[in-house]
Amino acid sequence: MLECHPRKTACGVQGSERVRSVSDILDAHWREPTRLVQVLRDVQRSHGNWLSPKALTEVAAGLGLPRAQVEGVAGFYAFLHLKPVGRFRVLVSDDATDVFAGSRALLAHLAERLQVAPGHVRRDGQVSLDVTSCTGLCDQPPAVLVNGLAVPRVEGARVDELVACIEAGTPVDAWPAALLRVDDGVRLRGPVLSSMLAPGEALRRALAQPYDAQVRTLTESRLRGRGGAGFPVVTKWATCREAPGSAVVVCNADEGEPGTFKDRALLAGCADLVVEGMTVAARFTRATAGFIYLRGEYEFLAPHLREVLARRRAAGLLGRDVLGERGFDFDVEVHLGAGAYVCGEETALLESLEGRRGVPRHRPPFPVTRGYLGRPTIVNNVETFADVAVVFGHGVEAWRGLGTGASSGSKLLSVSGDVARPGVYEVPWGVTVREVLALAGGADAQAVQVSGASGELVPPREFDRRIAFEDLACAGAVAVFGPQRDLLDVVTNFARFFAHESCGFCTPCRVGTHVAARSLDKLASGRGSDVELAELATLTRLLRDTSHCGLGATAPNAWRHWLEKFPDDVRRRLRDGFTPGFDVEAALEAGGSRGASR
Repeated sequence: MLECHPRKTACGVQGSERVRSVSDILDAHWREPTRLVQVLRDVQRSHGNWLSPKALTEVAAGLGLPRAQVEGVAGFYAFLHLKPVGRFRVLVSDDATDVFAGSRALLAHLAERLQVAPGHVRRDGQVSLDVTSCTGLCDQPPAVLVNGLAVPRVEGARVDELVACIEAGTPVDAWPAALLRVDDGVRLRGPVLSSMLAPGEALRRALAQPYDAQVRTLTESRLRGRGGAGFPVVTKWATCREAPGSAVVVCNADEGEPGTFKDRALLAGCADLVVEGMTVAARFTRATAGFIYLRGEYEFLAPHLREVLARRRAAGLLGRDVLGERGFDFDVEVHLGAGAYVCGEETALLESLEGRRGVPRHRPPFPVTRGYLGRPTIVNNVETFADVAVVFGHGVEAWRGLGTGASSGSKLLSVSGDVARPGVYEVPWGVTVREVLALAGGADAQAVQVSGASGELVPPREFDRRIAFEDLACAGAVAVFGPQRDLLDVVTNFARFFAHESCGFCTPCRVGTHVAARSLDKLASGRGSDVELAELATLTRLLRDTSHCGLGATAPNAWRHWLEKFPDDVRRRLRDGFTPGFDVEAALEAGGSRGASR
């Protein structure tokens, strides 16, 4: 397990095609079974971009794990491959924002230029082409991933450049820097994004306070988690501190909700602030180990984060006796995900950290008392930890001067879609949807999806609603759809996203999301009737009430809000006097096949 120790820091092969033996990779990860996902990522990178049966057998033997378990984990994650996928694996983003920006035309164009059909490997084994879910680049569409590394704004001459690099066989880490450059996308800065705190400044102020004073600071700040649920930070941390055992601090940077990219901007420009908040949390909870669980699509950020961690160790801000306080030992490691939206759920994330499939756990026990390897664990998202540093660094009064009574401070919003100025906006809690549209240049919107695919679809008559925990709670995504968009296309895209990302553990989610997508397709084709509407209503209740985790429970939100709030749009889709048939076996087959593959 990770403890505060200088040798247990960053591992991994960023973008490199250097061949290393499986044995060398296992040694680099201390032959530790909990590092299975990291081991598989590195083995795949060094051995032809896929995991051969021989490699899986070697990994299993080297970690002392059953061969079936290793293959099961590899088969769960979208970015791990059990069959050859080509030396260059090109994935085109298929979320709604990228689709409206031309990603499907881009897919067809790349298929023609690279002479490979989507879903296939070219005969020479050089390249394969497929689609993927949201890449976290919705402000810079259309985007693609090549061997896991992000390439934004793939259009015009940039398409030619990408194709030329592939055909020349140039390793991705040797591609022109401009082609791989991802802008931070920040449009409006508030107290977090504009913070001038020096590394260690907030931590020193926190250390100067006894525990009771730290509790008072967090309590008076009214800081709530920024991951969507809005749980009070002080309550979570105090519960973790009181639990027996050495605590763990986990930063959830698995920002997989379609339309969300504000954590990407924070990690790119304010990583010190985030790690500072994690270290304050470690002091509060008496934790000795920390992880940044970074989504696989953000692999390009890993070298930067590891540089920040190394610099902080050298400055005495991580490692043994942090800031000279004897016994305050805390270090942080970057752990890369491998393509599984469900790992944004905190217990699924912990399963992945422990080297398993990212299937959410039953609760209780909750992570704060029994989390990573059975130890008390706090899991907060990137923005929450940055906010903690600002609260301790600049003081409670400045923080409480922003926002509303129940929603203090600022909120980072990822604004994308049909706006003139997409990007990251830091605004006070309580801002209205209309005010956000004015900032970003989207006044003619016909609908806004607040908080991603699992959030709420808002019509124009509700644009004066406030983004706050007491009204429109928002994890960070604001996707804007102009009058030229078909909202049925939007909600169908979201339904397909959830069908694809279901972990397959429970039948309601595994099958129900596929059935819903099929019903929405029927409405889009003009063959739908009231039967489809009734079926979608039944699926909404089923998924909400019986799904194993929040992914299934929130999957119906987009189509439910479309049905409830856009009745005129819904009614015009119906074909009078038509009674559809329903192929139960086909629906079950679609849902069951996805579950088996995960």
